[in-house]
Amino acid sequence: MPFLELDTNLPAGRLPPGLAQELCAAAADILGKPAERVNVTVRSGLPMVLAGSGEPCAQLLVSSIGVVGSAEQNQRHSARFFDVLTAQLGLGPERIVIRFYPLEPWQIGKNRTVMTFL
Repeated sequence: MPFLELDTNLPAGRLPPGLAQELCAAAADILGKPAERVNVTVRSGLPMVLAGSGEPCAQLLVSSIGVVGSAEQNQRHSARFFDVLTAQLGLGPERIVIRFYPLEPWQIGKNRTVMTFL
């Protein structure tokens, strides 16, 4: 069950329509998870500074069970997510940062229990 959280200082009007759906589809493909399990949040217009600059930027947080737990996995994921983000946001890769967090099944609640028991 992947979670993606995209934060950007770009105003909402500069984001492409359907960005959350595009990120959902991309994450499903990149992480090898069904789209119906992917959760995406997009927050725009935030006060942000990246590398000491308030120029347009974005950061993506990707957390999931089992697919973001190694440097090798995340190196592959990073390249593909950067391709999506630079194309969708019109930002250079130096203005984007991605954070990966592995999750355990007991850390995600769903249907009144946790993923461990589903």
